[in-house]
This record gives sequence, structure tokens and C-alpha cells, in this order.
Amino acid sequence: MKEHRNKLRLCRMTDIEKQPTPEKMEGGASEATFAPPPYPTDPASMPQAAPYMPPPYPYDPTVYPVYPPVPWGGDVPSPAQEINIQDSPAGGAESEIGASATACVMSGFDDKTVRRAFIRKVFSVVTVQLLVTFSIVCVFTFSETVKDAVQDNIWIYLSSYIIFMVVALALTFSSSLSRKHPWNFISLSVVTLSLSYMVGTVASFHDTTAVTIAMGATLVISFSIIVFSAQTRVDFTVCNGILIVLAVDLLMFGFFSTFYYSNVLQIVYGCLGALAYALFLVVDCQLVMGRQKYSLNPEEYVFAALIIYLDIITIFLYILIILGGSSKS
Repeated sequence: MKEHRNKLRLCRMTDIEKQPTPEKMEGGASEATFAPPPYPTDPASMPQAAPYMPPPYPYDPTVYPVYPPVPWGGDVPSPAQEINIQDSPAGGAESEIGASATACVMSGFDDKTVRRAFIRKVFSVVTVQLLVTFSIVCVFTFSETVKDAVQDNIWIYLSSYIIFMVVALALTFSSSLSRKHPWNFISLSVVTLSLSYMVGTVASFHDTTAVTIAMGATLVISFSIIVFSAQTRVDFTVCNGILIVLAVDLLMFGFFSTFYYSNVLQIVYGCLGALAYALFLVVDCQLVMGRQKYSLNPEEYVFAALIIYLDIITIFLYILIILGGSSKS
């Protein structure tokens, strides 16, 4: 009887050892081995649980939980899952707010919008400058008292010329001055007033009819050139170097004309000068409008107004030279 019990015990142990492990039943790669009894009861050989940490718990650095391996071979979920905020009501509102903010930024810094605002600002400043200058010219021309006072005090003309050269060169070569408000407008106002006094002094030595014709011709020529610059597809900005060479030649021509003065030579010099600065006005208008290869920075609106204003005033002075030579002849 005792031997029969031992045989049954051995058969049961054999059947237990032949049973498949969970890894083998689920398609695992390895087979688990079971140690036969008796099992160890020593506390040192038993698996130790993680020590308990009492609150408060640390916030930084963030410790992500370690996920156990999935027995069926699936992917382990990542600690930080990507959340689709558009599926939730709050996420949809945030996405709409972000989209509208992006649209506002794009529309606020759109190139066409900025360029149009820049053009309006430049030509508004130039219009105010021309109104101030031609008003002073009319006063210096039509008022005999002011005309006599201006012609008797040439030192004021020389002082205005020095002030004009210093401030104009500072605005041209100092980008910080031309962009810093309100010093850029103060400097531009000084340039406008000083040049207006100079032009008014020059106009006081000419006939009233000649000055009136010169002002009318200058306004018509300038307006026509601005409209032409806005409509034409011909790029005059690439010819800026050629125009500088022509300006230097014109300067030398005027210098030698002082030694061989004649009325015909004065008319030719005035025509060439008016033509050269009309081309300069075309180039500067295209630089302001930004439709061609080269364009001015929208932050340089003071410098842009200055160069267009100088082109128009120079055309006016050359037309005065033409009319002065024709009246003497």
C-alpha cells in the first residue's frame, strides 16, 4: 500500500513537470523552469518590495513609471502620449484662437500692406515739405520787403547752406538718426526749412513770372514722373550707377561753364540738369514703391522722403536756370 502511494506521487510530479508554461502556451520564446520543492523560505532570497515613500512627494525631476513587458509581444505605451486637443471642446477653442492669432500676424506684416502704408507716409511727408518750400518761395518772390531783406543778408543764406549740408548728410549716412523718433522728423524739418530759405533766396533774384512758371512746370513734371514710375514695368533702379556718373559729368560741366559763360550754355546746362534729376526722381520713386529689383526698407521713410524732396527741388532750380538764361537772351 505504501509503495502504491509513492508511485502515484511520482506520477503526479511527472505530470506537473510535463505541463506547458504560460510563455509556451502564449507563443513565448523561452520556457520557464520550475524548481522542485522544497522552496526556500529565507527572507534574504525572497523578492523585496519597493520602499514606501511618505508624502510630500518630489515634483522635479519627473519620474515616469516603468511599465512591465507585455507578455503577448505588444508595444509598450510611451510615458507621454500625444493628445489630440482638436477632439476636445477646449482643444478646438485653443486651435481656433491659435489660427486667428497666426492670421493676424500674417496680415499685420503682409508685404503689400506695409509697402502701401510706407508709400502713403512718404508722399504725405513730401507733400508737406513742398507746401512749406513753395510757400516760402512765394513770400520771398512776391513781397518786395522780404525780397530786399533777403538779398541784403546773404550771410543767412550761407548759414542755411551749412545747416542743410550737415543735417542732410547726417540723415543720409546715419540710419539710427533717420529711424529714431522724434529726432528724424526734427532733423527733416530743419532740412526742409533751411533748404526752403535757400531756394527762396535764389528765387528772389529771378523774375516773378519765371518763378511762377518754374513752380508750375516742376509740379507737372514731378506728378507725371510719379505716375509713370508707378505704371511702367521698366526697371530704372538698375541704372542708378549710370545716373551717378551722369551727375558727376553734369557737375563738371557746370564748373567749366562758369569760366565760359553764355546764355545758350546756361540753357543747355539747365536742360541737362533737369533731365538728369528727372531720371533720379524716377529711380527714387521706384525704390519707394518697391515694384522693381531694388527697394527701400519700409523703416527708411524719412530718408525716402528726403531724396524725393531733394530731386523735386533740384528740378525746380534747374528750370529756374533755364528760364533765367532765356530771359537774359
